[in-house]
Amino acid sequence: MTIASDDPRVAAAAAPPPAPPPGPPVRRRRRLTRNRWGYAYVAPFFVLFACFSLYPFLYTAWISLHEVRLSDIDGAEFVGLGNYSALLQNEFFWNAARNTLTIGVLSTVPQLAMALGLAHLLNYKLRGRTFYRVAMLMPYATSIAAATLVFAQLFGHDYGLINTLLEAVGFDRVDWESGTWTSQFAISVIVIWRWTGYNALIYLAAMQAIPGDLYEAATLDGASRWQQFLHVTIPALKPTILFTIVVSTIGAVQLFGEPLLFSGNGMTSGGVSNQYQTLGLLMYDQGWTNFHLGQAAATAWAMFLIILVVVGGYALLARRRARAER
Repeated sequence: MTIASDDPRVAAAAAPPPAPPPGPPVRRRRRLTRNRWGYAYVAPFFVLFACFSLYPFLYTAWISLHEVRLSDIDGAEFVGLGNYSALLQNEFFWNAARNTLTIGVLSTVPQLAMALGLAHLLNYKLRGRTFYRVAMLMPYATSIAAATLVFAQLFGHDYGLINTLLEAVGFDRVDWESGTWTSQFAISVIVIWRWTGYNALIYLAAMQAIPGDLYEAATLDGASRWQQFLHVTIPALKPTILFTIVVSTIGAVQLFGEPLLFSGNGMTSGGVSNQYQTLGLLMYDQGWTNFHLGQAAATAWAMFLIILVVVGGYALLARRRARAER
């Protein structure tokens, strides 16, 4: 027979001991169960990413270590870093790398400078700003094939509009495709035309996020609009400018469509003397013209490593500048 007691200490002593807290596996299972719908929503993205991005990425790395032809993929022979050593000794690779660098500089620097200026103009209260913004984005929405074919006609030697205008002012006709600098300049013009408006809208969005108080303070200090642009707008846009530089650099390394279609005959050699063959064209030529998939995969990974080095250099410079400004 038990005697009830009103003493809480006695009741606490008679109560059963509390259950131990669940271990890490139990908590992990509970968390997964609670967030199952969230994982279900994001699962399609990761499945598609694994199928169409991660697997090709890893498979390309595996192919780059083998001597394999497109006609006999199952007969791949492991050669280790042989494709990479052969690539470094290939004069076509270094020629394509120089062309890629030249076209990248000729297209990126004017493109970003013009985009910054256009964004600065559109940041003012102009009449019809919406029309100008849509008009600037139209080249980006245009097909690469259509734009390149039109510019190839404009830069034509015999009946091109540009040579016609040059003759009208007393200059000789220019064979844009045959020359090294002329062909690279023409391809750079296509890239500039297509991407300037896109970058201008990115700069414009960043400019509209700058607090107006900074401009009002600069105006009270007697700063002109040009001085405000240099000392207020540019410093505030440094992260955005770095972003566009990185994206434009990646696009320049991967340049493919414009030089492929510029000749008009679909040749992947980049001109008679490879004067505008880029790394993207070289990779395509190795894999789908010469059927050397191992060399093409090694070229693709070389492009990837170049992008990593360039982006890493940009990030390092940005970090050093940020530390210097503190």
